[in-house]
Amino acid sequence: MKIEKRIKPSFSIIGKEGSTLDGQGFIQKLWEDANSHFNEVQSLAKKDENGNLIGIWGAMSDFSYSFKPWEENFSKGLYLAGIECTDNAQAPEGWTKWTIPGYEYLCAEVENENTFSDVLDYMNTNNITLVGAVHDFTCPSNGKNYMFFPIRTI
Repeated sequence: MKIEKRIKPSFSIIGKEGSTLDGQGFIQKLWEDANSHFNEVQSLAKKDENGNLIGIWGAMSDFSYSFKPWEENFSKGLYLAGIECTDNAQAPEGWTKWTIPGYEYLCAEVENENTFSDVLDYMNTNNITLVGAVHDFTCPSNGKNYMFFPIRTI
């Protein structure tokens, strides 16, 4: 497993919000809702110089919206399925905007269902502390999925 450090300043996401209180499969339902209504937020998405989306995020937070890790052994928290957007974008009705603080992250490509626990084991072995909620990231340019583990506030 390849893990690299990345610094990402504060950024905003517009998406569909839900929580673990919504029951089994809530994340998949959020993505289905976001994808089927993408046209409502497409113009708000941040794009690169070629007009491609910058990022698709599955952002997470504790219930206080402090972007702390999910509680009770990462089993309870909030999830936002969406796109990176301009900081001044206003979320349309039915959508939610989060602004994620800037962090230094450990970034790992998702290779299998153990990526999350494997990175946590690596962090534990190397005395690296998780300082915020882990985020899922899909890179539009290569289609690969990554997990971002915040290790230092910037």
